Amino acid sequence: MAATAYPDEPENGSQPIDDELIGLDPDDPETRAFARHLERQQQVRPSYTVEGYLSDVGDFADSANRLGGHYKLMAAILVLLILLGVTITAWDALVFVVNTFTR
Repeated sequence: MAATAYPDEPENGSQPIDDELIGLDPDDPETRAFARHLERQQQVRPSYTVEGYLSDVGDFADSANRLGGHYKLMAAILVLLILLGVTITAWDALVFVVNTFTR
């Protein structure tokens, strides 16, 4: 195996997750769900780019769909409130522009 510049970080990225799962049954659905949870927690993406923001929104939607029930309803209400705020802001900006250029 070749030496890396960062000996604490594994080459394949799965070693820290494997260390967390020692002693658990790899065929157990709860263990696999926990492994997926750990992978999501350890993902590092730049949040200051458009792609980062969109992936964060996708993560939010995926987590709301996984939870289901009233959590999914609350996520939908939150999204609707955000869209309502954006719509009101766009409308106010449009009215301001129209009033400015028609005087």
